[in-house]
Amino acid sequence: MLKPVFLLLLLLLPLAHGQALRIATGELPPYATQERPDQGVALQIVRRAFALAGHTVEYHFMPWTRALEETANARWDATAYWGYNPARNSRFLSSDTVLTEQWVFVHRRDMPFDWKALSDLQPYRLAIIANYTYTPEMWRLLQQGKLQSDATPDDLLALRKLLARRVDVVPIERNVACYLLSRHFALAQAEKLHAHPRRLTDQFTTHLLLPLSRPGSAGLLADFNRGLQQLKASGEHARLLRGVSCPSGW
Repeated sequence: MLKPVFLLLLLLLPLAHGQALRIATGELPPYATQERPDQGVALQIVRRAFALAGHTVEYHFMPWTRALEETANARWDATAYWGYNPARNSRFLSSDTVLTEQWVFVHRRDMPFDWKALSDLQPYRLAIIANYTYTPEMWRLLQQGKLQSDATPDDLLALRKLLARRVDVVPIERNVACYLLSRHFALAQAEKLHAHPRRLTDQFTTHLLLPLSRPGSAGLLADFNRGLQQLKASGEHARLLRGVSCPSGW
């Protein structure tokens, strides 16, 4: 009797493998990255939420813009993970909140810096990354020329510019800054920088996006949201968010 069962399992294995969800993503350590065994905190949350709903996933890393466009055109089952943007999200179904990012302004400790409104940033040169969400108000002030910007390709270079005094302030997600400082800078360099305690926004939610053009997206969205709810209720979601070390005083 074992032989037929064994053969049946062999037949089912390729089918199970073929059902793995293919998710497009990019590099944003520690949340999404090929540098970590878990492929990043956010991607692990997405993986575990889908697992609780009975799905396996495989991630395909590429430039973020390409991930978005190819997913909108139904090449991938989903893309993870994205800040909420009504205009961008119009081509997708958007999940419940994967996590809420902590966007702060980082500056050199030897430069006095405080702010209450975004207009207070006018005297400072900001490292700005073109495809980042930030907030609508911040982008409006930048486009109107009411804030000084320095076009920068990524967060790592932004922090290097800050230490080199080529910019004054870096708007950046707090845990991204901590990860990059711990991995790419000496402790003495990292401790020259400080994150202002006031956040750019408390509403920077991030989401899994599924293409409207792909059949089955609504069902997968329901599965994912159900698994995500279970993940949060169990306490596992909170545990996955821990573990990024920051410079002293942050």
